[in-house]
Amino acid sequence: MMQDDKELLLKDLCARFTCRTMVKCNTDGHHVFDEELSDIHIMNFYQFEIKPYLRPMSSMTEEEKKELERLIDEKLNKHIGQEDDEWTPWVLYDTTGIKNYVGGERFYFDEMSFIYDWLNKHHFDYRGLIEKGLALEAPEIMYKHFGDMDVVVTSVEHKDKL
Repeated sequence: MMQDDKELLLKDLCARFTCRTMVKCNTDGHHVFDEELSDIHIMNFYQFEIKPYLRPMSSMTEEEKKELERLIDEKLNKHIGQEDDEWTPWVLYDTTGIKNYVGGERFYFDEMSFIYDWLNKHHFDYRGLIEKGLALEAPEIMYKHFGDMDVVVTSVEHKDKL
């Protein structure tokens, strides 16, 4: 793995640290485990082979799109009437059918992170890690969301309990 890819993966894993992200971890070339991302993975990142299970952006449901649009709209409406020199331009790239905020729609830098927080919490691959071979596509059943409580399925045995 190239150093740039390794750094991109480490940056992504650190951002997902509190999101109950599942990873495939190869500790010694022989023992491979599916487990929840933890501080052990981060501390031993350069010794372990770690790949997170992520959802492709194309797997975003209509309900999730509406939820994210609502959050974005709330942030935009919060600052209507602010002076232009107080705004920092930012574009949400539209690969999923989410509104493309270009030309006049802006966020403060400190507010942009809520989108990435939301994408991380919902385990979306917005960095293209799956295509680069740095992440694995999560099985549909792996991450389920019930309101504010996330349920992580760590084995097929738990499938019937959902």
